[in-house]
Amino acid sequence: MTTEATIEQATIDWLEDLGYTHKDGTTISHQPKAVVLKEELLAFIQKTYPQLPPELQTLAVGEFTNNVGADLEHRNRSFHLKCTKGIDVDYEDAQGNEKAVHIYPIDFEHPENNSFWAVNQFTITGKNKRRPDIIIYINGLPLIVFELKNWYDENTNLKEAHNQIEHYKKDIPQLFEYNALTIISDGNEAQHGMFSSGMEWFAPWKSTNGKDTVDEDDFQMHTLLFGLFPKERLLNYIKNFIFHEDHNGSLIKKGAKYHQFFGVNFAVEAAKQSVRPFGDGRIGVIWHTQGSGKSISMAMYTGILRSLPELKNPTIVVQVDRSDLDMQLYENFVLAKDLVGEVQHAESTNDLRQLLSAGAGGVIFTTIEKFRLKQTTDDTLGELEHPILSERENIIVMADEAHRTQYGLLDGFASNLRKALPKASFIGFTGTPVDSKDADTEEVFGNVIHTYDIKQAVEDKATVNIYYEPRLAKLHLWNENIDAEVDAMANDDEDNSNLKWAAIEDAAGSEDRVNKIAKDILSHFTKRIATLDGKAMVVCMSRRNCVKMYDALTALDDCPEVAVVMTGNISKDPIEWNDHIRTKDATEALKKTL
Repeated sequence: MTTEATIEQATIDWLEDLGYTHKDGTTISHQPKAVVLKEELLAFIQKTYPQLPPELQTLAVGEFTNNVGADLEHRNRSFHLKCTKGIDVDYEDAQGNEKAVHIYPIDFEHPENNSFWAVNQFTITGKNKRRPDIIIYINGLPLIVFELKNWYDENTNLKEAHNQIEHYKKDIPQLFEYNALTIISDGNEAQHGMFSSGMEWFAPWKSTNGKDTVDEDDFQMHTLLFGLFPKERLLNYIKNFIFHEDHNGSLIKKGAKYHQFFGVNFAVEAAKQSVRPFGDGRIGVIWHTQGSGKSISMAMYTGILRSLPELKNPTIVVQVDRSDLDMQLYENFVLAKDLVGEVQHAESTNDLRQLLSAGAGGVIFTTIEKFRLKQTTDDTLGELEHPILSERENIIVMADEAHRTQYGLLDGFASNLRKALPKASFIGFTGTPVDSKDADTEEVFGNVIHTYDIKQAVEDKATVNIYYEPRLAKLHLWNENIDAEVDAMANDDEDNSNLKWAAIEDAAGSEDRVNKIAKDILSHFTKRIATLDGKAMVVCMSRRNCVKMYDALTALDDCPEVAVVMTGNISKDPIEWNDHIRTKDATEALKKTL
């Protein structure tokens, strides 16, 4: 009969296959409340930094095990930053010369220089005595906790394993000061997550190579171990794919899912081959569907690029095509500053030019329209061509939603960007499928590096299913030749290129049509929520038509709460739109309401 002990032994056997050393915790001498094996950590520091005087080697052990913070989450962050970024130690050599060395408790570059122990039956005393199933010790540091349940016990499941972790946090919190990753399993399912996360944020690891997905129902532990726990891969994850967001003093710890880990790592390798002067500057495209954590992937990618010695302190330019997306992504990067460092935001064209003309390093956010030509205030001619801002080869431009505004390479903002940074390299991140009718994304950015599509995201429960039910409301245009006539006008006068759009917008927003569609939407929505609770989103072709649809819906009897979400320009927008223009805080509050 399968028991928890059987599952535990199978996990240990697999870890041994990966080169981990199994240790019986009952044979390890330690103080009851101690969780760090300090002798093992000291042995690593002595071997790795023999030039340090013995007293400073001991002092370094104390520094790595003295974590500062008012609560467990802050102490965990304190340790994680020291572990992944190292600490500075100043000393005098035998000749009395002042020296400084930057030391780490783990050799992230050479896995073979570290000790990897899989320890079971290790008792820790806190509020109560507890014995986690398996603890992974690296150089004496307890970085990973496994909690295993018996699949064949009908009274237990994955949630029970997570609940036990919650009790451990109360009973032996000292263990989780050092915790990088938590694994829970019921013997069938196996999921990874952060110790501070709710059950909904734990997820299976579904690939061993990043290319093939394993959608297995049985023995997920095997894929998780062989997909994440090879030593080099695990150290990479701990160093580059875990961070803490600081929300006004409240910390949220986050770690990558399998598609983010592999996608970013593939993109790092692509950069090494493609960044000038090694390649042609076309790094490629990451296509990760909406809701899959694309902004986090971009931040993790940025953090790794900034640490690559071959890039010599690169400048990362994060470029988006809309101001609201610019601020949203910028704020996500600020929250991930443990990974990316300080982030600068270009407030104007002049500000952008000044930032890009500065020295190497840094992360700069901008919208693509800031790569505009300067115009004079008088009647004299302005700039005819965008000036070169930097000819450095270690500038990497990350384009968000890569296939929207990147194809005017002969003219327009995209052309100006490349003239401003002629030796930069480019990578595109997109959450929506690339439409070959719009432009050749691979021609601009290079090959698709990694794909995580909506089908896989739904299977992984990273996003919800999207159902499409066509409901057509035809446009009736009096001029059937409008396409040809407007195209002819546009050839003669560039300012007329938007006439067709304006005509269709007027037709789509006609009062009779909007009223009919509003009634149909409300009827359809009412019938759906009678059997399936949910919310609805109505997308219109313009802000003006959004307001018209709002007015039509709210005029109907039994209309539920409705809100318009759109950008605003108070210097140009009609006063009637004022109620629909919100501050960032008001928009965030609206998200929680609707």
